[in-house]
Amino acid sequence: YQVPLYYKANRLSVIGPGADVIWPAYAELLDYEIEFGFFIGKAGRDIAVENARHHIFGYSIFNDISARDTQSVEMPGGLGPSKSKDFDTGNIIGPCIVTADEIDPYDLDMIVRVNGEERSRGSSSTMHWTFEDLITHISRSETLHPGEFIASGTVGGGSGLELQRYLEPGDVVELEVQGIGVLKNRIVRN
Repeated sequence: YQVPLYYKANRLSVIGPGADVIWPAYAELLDYEIEFGFFIGKAGRDIAVENARHHIFGYSIFNDISARDTQSVEMPGGLGPSKSKDFDTGNIIGPCIVTADEIDPYDLDMIVRVNGEERSRGSSSTMHWTFEDLITHISRSETLHPGEFIASGTVGGGSGLELQRYLEPGDVVELEVQGIGVLKNRIVRN
């Protein structure tokens, strides 16, 4: 809680709504994470928190698919997740971008459904760090560029890990964020 934690996902493995999530061959425990995030609309470096909101273009839903068994091996190394989150189709954004002037990002209901069954419900009001805090922290001695996507982190109770209920092949995952819509994808294991 001293500074915002974040990681940069593989920007080349992003898919959208309706696309299949292909289960990575090296994983046995696959999980969803309901997050939402924002797109940078204006470049900047060393951005002050009071100016940070001017750099947000809009918001979207993010499903940070995670291979939990792989992650449990990686995390003790102290560098954070890598192959547990970096695989083709592992980063899902959508179903649209809602411009920053359209919603208050700090009081939105967030719901997870798997195969139509509600698994969790949370609120963006419980976020510890604001998006402005994230922009200020990340932009320290680093330029943020238009089009970059930064996610909020998982809402409390918003992953199968927390519930000890993981995904199965054929599952349909729906992530809903009030004011943005529903991001829906199917899990496929070859």
